[in-house]
Amino acid sequence: MQDRVPTHLPKAGPGLLVALDVDGTVLDHGGGCSPAVLDAVARLAATGTHVVIATGRGVVATTPVLDALDLWQGYSVCSNGAMTLRLDPAFDGGFEVLEAITFHPERALRSLREVLPDALFLVEDAHSVRRVTASFPDGELMGEPVIVEFEELCQVHATRVTLRAPDLEAVDIHEATERAGLHGVSYSVGWTAWLDIAPEGVSKATALERIREHLRVSPFATVAVGDGANDREMFDWASWAVAMGQATDETKAHANDVTGPVGEDGLTAVVEALLDR
Repeated sequence: MQDRVPTHLPKAGPGLLVALDVDGTVLDHGGGCSPAVLDAVARLAATGTHVVIATGRGVVATTPVLDALDLWQGYSVCSNGAMTLRLDPAFDGGFEVLEAITFHPERALRSLREVLPDALFLVEDAHSVRRVTASFPDGELMGEPVIVEFEELCQVHATRVTLRAPDLEAVDIHEATERAGLHGVSYSVGWTAWLDIAPEGVSKATALERIREHLRVSPFATVAVGDGANDREMFDWASWAVAMGQATDETKAHANDVTGPVGEDGLTAVVEALLDR
């Protein structure tokens, strides 16, 4: 892959910003991370490259990933761009919230519940408090969210809303979203019957652009690696966008290049290419 790295990208170091999706990119779909990926990301960060985790996960589910990668300096993007963290071990918990963008989710929640009355809902606020209508399947959520009535969810100022329908497939969620006619929000459907909703106009790309400007990194010195529909804006933003091998054709169309799938440590090939220039 080294010969496919654009010549305009700077070498690994403080002049380069690399944004990494988590699920399906850093972690496999079982939530594991291979030693090869851990080593590659550590070596990239050691060069002074700005390695930024950019994920649809909320803060609570992102911090274990930062722990695993030992990425506690710099910045992280959570909740598909609604939450931006500054990372430093000196902070309580290792981070401070630089920006939390919220929206009122009632209209979206009611529209979705009308078409999927048996779905599970999660709403996360700017303080990382997560409220759910019922327990999600085992292993899908970190920690213990608070179970509340649906009407209470509708009144929360949310950074992120998640719909989960364990008995359905992703295609069913796409169809339901069309029927619900969501307006005034940004949304993306995951690999399973999982829908994430963010404030309108908010994406990983909008948060990454603010980080890039703050770091004074050239827009031509940005790399993004991911695999999901919620990575497409990030791909359009990056100077070199690389889709994981298992990404859909629609997502790959937004990328400049394609690496191997997560099961074959596709991220490692991208990082090695950046390191070996």
